[in-house]
Amino acid sequence: MLFAIDFLIILAVVLLDQFVKFWIVANIDINTVHQVIPGLFSLTNIRNDGAAWSILEGKTTFFYLITLVALAVLIYFLYRTRGHWLYQISLSLIIAGAFGNFIDRLRMKYVVDMFQLDFINFPIFNVADFALTIGVIVLFIAILKEDQLEG
Repeated sequence: MLFAIDFLIILAVVLLDQFVKFWIVANIDINTVHQVIPGLFSLTNIRNDGAAWSILEGKTTFFYLITLVALAVLIYFLYRTRGHWLYQISLSLIIAGAFGNFIDRLRMKYVVDMFQLDFINFPIFNVADFALTIGVIVLFIAILKEDQLEG
């Protein structure tokens, strides 16, 4: 039963990620910023061929390899943690985020980013990045919770 939920989480996040990216590309010109909440939040359309803060820019083949290895390891751990719902949710979100950006890299050789936080110097990000980040936070909570139960 948990694997069905995992699959649904992954599918929903990847579909949402791809839909939002498609909408942004179709409706906002490249490198254009549209303020949604002035001073707080804007939508933009940028192409990122690196990682966060554009590190490792242009290393597409490297990202292919790292993503495939990471997805294999994450899927293995998803299988190994069956029955531990917090781990499974976190890993499902991380897998979905990695896969959403991997689709972009395969299709276009870059990732479409669109969410800009105007009140802080923070990288522009997308749905996949958000899912991956939330997944890592939930994984951290799961590990802390497990340590507290054992300790």
